[in-house]
Amino acid sequence: MTSSPRLLAALCAALLAIAVPQASRAAEFSAPQKSEIERIVRDYLVAHPEVLQEAMAELEKRQSIAESEKHKTAVKTHAQALFSSPRQVNLGNPQGNVTFVEFFDYNCGYCKRAMIDMLTLMKADPKLRVVLKEFPVLGPGSVEAAEVAIAVNMQDKTSKKYLEFHQKLMGGRGQANKALALAAAKDVGMNMAQMEKDLAGPEVKATLQESFKLAEALGLNGTPSYVIGSDVVIGAVGLPALQEKINNARCGKATC
Repeated sequence: MTSSPRLLAALCAALLAIAVPQASRAAEFSAPQKSEIERIVRDYLVAHPEVLQEAMAELEKRQSIAESEKHKTAVKTHAQALFSSPRQVNLGNPQGNVTFVEFFDYNCGYCKRAMIDMLTLMKADPKLRVVLKEFPVLGPGSVEAAEVAIAVNMQDKTSKKYLEFHQKLMGGRGQANKALALAAAKDVGMNMAQMEKDLAGPEVKATLQESFKLAEALGLNGTPSYVIGSDVVIGAVGLPALQEKINNARCGKATC
C-alpha cells in the first residue's frame, strides 16, 4: 500500500511535534535527519496500513464537523433573508415551530421527487412551516420558469394558487421554460396581463438575486438543497432523512 505524500508529511510533522520539544527545534533538521524520520514513518505505515484508514476517517469526521459549523454560522448570519424575506414562498403553518426551506429548480429531476417528500411532510405535520426558494441552476429554461413562478407568487400572497402552479409545472413533461410556465400559470387562474407586467419589472430579478446570494453564502451547489432549523442539507436525501432533521430541530432527537 502506498501512502499519500501529503498525508505522510502531515504524520511526520505530528510525530515531530510530539517527539521533539519546541525549545530544542531552534535549528532546522538536516536533510539526512528528515529522510530518516520519513523512512521510519513510511516503514511504520507499511507495517500498519490500518493507521491510514483511521487517519482518513478522522480527517473526514473533522471536515464534516467544520463544514456543519460553517453552515450553522451562515444560517444564523443570513436568517432574516432565509426565513423572513417578503419575497419568499410561504407554505404550511406560518406559525410552525420548525421551518423547512427548500432551494429548487423546475428542471431538476431530483426536485420533482423531492416535491413529493415536501408535500408529504407538510400534510403530516401541522406544525411545519415550509419556505420555497427559486434556485434555477440548470440553464435558461430554468431561469425563465423561475421568473414566471416568482410572478405567480407576487399575485398570490396566500400561496394557494402558487402551490397549485408549482405542482403542475414540477410534475409536467418536458423541459420547463417560459412557455410551459405561463401555460401552467394560466391554468391555475393567474391574471396574465399582470403577469407580463410583473415579469418586465425589477422585483422578479431582485428575488432571483436574493436566492442566489443566499445559496452562495450557504455553500449550496445543487438542487434540491434544504435548510432545516440550523442545519444545511444538500441533495435529495429522501423522506426519512428529512423527517429526522425536522425532529432534531424540534426536539433535539431523531424521533420526537
